[in-house]
Amino acid sequence: MSIAHKTAIVTGAGSGIGKATAWALARAGATVVAADIDAGSGEATAAAIRQAGLKSDFMAVDMTDAASIEAFAQAVQARFGAIDILVNGAGWGRTAPFVEGTPDFWNKLIALNLMGPMTLAKALLPAMIQRASGRIVNIASDAGRVGSLGETVYSAAKGGLIAFTKSLARETARYQISVNCVCPGPTDTPLMAAVPDKVKDALTKAIPFRRLGKPEEVADAVVFFAGDGASYVTGQVLSVSGGLTMVG
Repeated sequence: MSIAHKTAIVTGAGSGIGKATAWALARAGATVVAADIDAGSGEATAAAIRQAGLKSDFMAVDMTDAASIEAFAQAVQARFGAIDILVNGAGWGRTAPFVEGTPDFWNKLIALNLMGPMTLAKALLPAMIQRASGRIVNIASDAGRVGSLGETVYSAAKGGLIAFTKSLARETARYQISVNCVCPGPTDTPLMAAVPDKVKDALTKAIPFRRLGKPEEVADAVVFFAGDGASYVTGQVLSVSGGLTMVG
């Protein structure tokens, strides 16, 4: 399945890895639905892509709200038809000791990082199954593979997304639908910008490449899973971490 002339949804396209992924897929020839809860940043991504002579439109979605996700899925399929590529890129976390967390905070993390991707995949899968083709790429985190200090529930949600990826891949392979997962390590995103400098310095020293990842480097991995080079790959988890995590 070539990316050219395909339709791709990228959630979280307003910034960071989602934005870089929207650009990368558009450059590869896809029509990109840039989805985000923030209309300003999401529309800005889509507008900039169009200004570059590529194809993109913005559509709003709240990935923590099942009704919003269902309405989004119906609207995008009514407008574009069956979706070829789904990239579940929306995600968020905040570093804090587990014992200081609250159920409301935990539920927000789980809703955005696990339940949202599951809900959107379920809404789009029937059309993929009917057509017997499609690619789903979930952006999880190395926190979900090996754990992360101060991100216990976030890690749990991302670990769930990894397990969901593998299990859904088994269910959908008979329909020629692939489901894979990209796990970024520490990456230079707006979310990382809020991390104290001393923490970023410690992370950088721990990474064998001695630098943070770039959103575009994570996007390259997503494009690989979405393209012809991964036509026989499903249920896989790819760490993009500069060597920070090499096992697990």
